Amino acid sequence: MLAKRLDAFDDVSRKTSRAVVYSGTSKLETKLDQVGTRGYAVGFQGLVRFVMAQLPQNEVIEDALRKEVKLIPEVVARELIANALIHQDISVGGASVMIEIYSNRLEISNPGDPIVPVERFIDGYQSRNERLASLKRRMGICEEKSSGIDRVIHAAEVYQLPAPDFRAGHARTVVTIYGPKDFEDMDRDDRVRACYQHCALKWVMAEKMTNQSLRERFHLPESKSASVSQVIALTIEAGLIKPDERVGGSRKFARYLPFWA
Repeated sequence: MLAKRLDAFDDVSRKTSRAVVYSGTSKLETKLDQVGTRGYAVGFQGLVRFVMAQLPQNEVIEDALRKEVKLIPEVVARELIANALIHQDISVGGASVMIEIYSNRLEISNPGDPIVPVERFIDGYQSRNERLASLKRRMGICEEKSSGIDRVIHAAEVYQLPAPDFRAGHARTVVTIYGPKDFEDMDRDDRVRACYQHCALKWVMAEKMTNQSLRERFHLPESKSASVSQVIALTIEAGLIKPDERVGGSRKFARYLPFWA
């Protein structure tokens, strides 16, 4: 946590984080490959600043003024990097936390299969490295109460980002998050994933998802209610959400719950 040079310790010398910046949307052309050297606590802020500096920028017009906006907000990058460092499986040899920056997305992965199913990241929490998590909490890097992923999902909704894609890879846990997309530009998987995550986020906030709340998540007007109803139907079909039976069969007052609720 506090090492000036992590590679000075043989047991963890390969556990320094690595950030790779690509020129496009594939791995074909690497622009920058940076390996960290400092401990997770003393090097964390510098790592986040480095990642934010390398993220592509979009030009937007707000209040008649042009301004540059990063592809991904800092709160999302920060929480996902902290999560990867804390929940990595340190016993996996020859692997480290990878942060890969593409022109259209940010991909972060850590060694080890997830110990909580990826679809339960929002409501579930189990620390793989308890002492590491406890130290990071006391140093203000994490909260150790399963709020980091909630914060990421909420930020994705506020900034109109596609829902983060959490995946279990080969002995790795991977999360991919893209830059802002309009509803029309999201594919079926994007929409279904966003619907499920919105429903789960509402549940942990002691609220219920409705057609209206999902429209607000997608930044859509009331005239798009039918389109949102189609997304809800697809998500029910995928087995990720279910109707709240306590409100009966009324479509007007329909509410939805995550499949595990």
